[in-house]
Amino acid sequence: MRLLHTSDWHLGQTLHNYERGYEHQRFLDWLLGTLVAERVDVLLVAGDVFDNANPSAASQKQLYVFLQQARARLPALQLIIVAGNHDSAGRLEAPGPLLAAHGTHVIGHLLRGDDGQIDLERLLLPLTGSDGQVRAWCLAVPFLRPGDVPKLPAGDTQDAYLGGIALLYRQLTDLALARRQPGQAILAMGHCHMVGGEMSNDSERRIVIGGTEMLPSGIFDTSITYAALGHLHKAQAVGGQEHIRYCGSPIPLSFAEVNYRHQVLCLDIDGETLQAVRAIEVPRAVPLLRVPATPAPIAEVLAQLAALDVPGAPAEAQPFLEVRVRLDSPEPGLRTRIETALDGKPVRLAKIETSSAARSSAPENMTLDQLGQLQPDDIFRRLYLQKYAREAPPELLSALAELLLPGA
Repeated sequence: MRLLHTSDWHLGQTLHNYERGYEHQRFLDWLLGTLVAERVDVLLVAGDVFDNANPSAASQKQLYVFLQQARARLPALQLIIVAGNHDSAGRLEAPGPLLAAHGTHVIGHLLRGDDGQIDLERLLLPLTGSDGQVRAWCLAVPFLRPGDVPKLPAGDTQDAYLGGIALLYRQLTDLALARRQPGQAILAMGHCHMVGGEMSNDSERRIVIGGTEMLPSGIFDTSITYAALGHLHKAQAVGGQEHIRYCGSPIPLSFAEVNYRHQVLCLDIDGETLQAVRAIEVPRAVPLLRVPATPAPIAEVLAQLAALDVPGAPAEAQPFLEVRVRLDSPEPGLRTRIETALDGKPVRLAKIETSSAARSSAPENMTLDQLGQLQPDDIFRRLYLQKYAREAPPELLSALAELLLPGA
């Protein structure tokens, strides 16, 4: 059996107010060709199909046209989609009965019976190989909120949320073990943040305080052949375990991902064994440029922009540009000067990032080694300066820095 693991499409996402429908369509066209070329049996989409809970009509059409085309090209293809934290579970599931008739199963949220118990059967899906025989069982778990998870037994001292998620996977795994025949694999899906998972900076758009929402990899039983995860946008194996993976987003969702190669994961499973995991790089339809590579003074930045040589392209395919300027004092008319330097160049100015020496020495911009060399008082003072710098003029900020951090 061959499967393709994808996640975090974020259809409808904008990059600093620029629409990205062209890039998403290029990805979906490429994905369709890849499914056919690789003769994939099952496509897994591990959450965040859309970028927000109220996607545009154009974004929804992109999804449903793709699903129709995929089944037309590969009549035996199964598609399993679970909701992410950006998706509206109800909206995603609304056409579920119609989609299920054409091989697409959508799990947006958990359902409970009259007794209050979660309908586990609905979350356990049989997966068939090219011969039509059941080759695996999938634990199709969407993004879980605290109210979704089962309650822990009385006296259990675990965190109610994390323990509830672990209990749900345990219950589903037990059901799968009871249901499967010898030689059938068990796969798990999830849209969550695992302990040790590496975020791709600002593109994650969420902060986990103190790790209280991070899940340990131990929630996946040893009988699970592969765990297909979504939520973190950087492809990675969790804790060095090759069978527990994030595939990452298929297109860059912020300038933090300029140098990152986006991918989908192709899995080959033989019986209960994961034979191979192969990354397939997704072609980038629109380049992202950062000029300069590291923040520089305005004169140097303007010189680099003037020398920027970018091939011509249709408007929807022109590169997105982030300009990075280091300022020692306020610079009136900064945007106008940058736009003048870019006049006639086929790029889209998406973001002007400004920084200063004071801000670059803020704790969150330091490496762990640099932080380790600071005393607790220094960290407090730098945080204070960073907060004050948002409103203080440079000359006053400089005096404060010398007062609080003499010689820094």
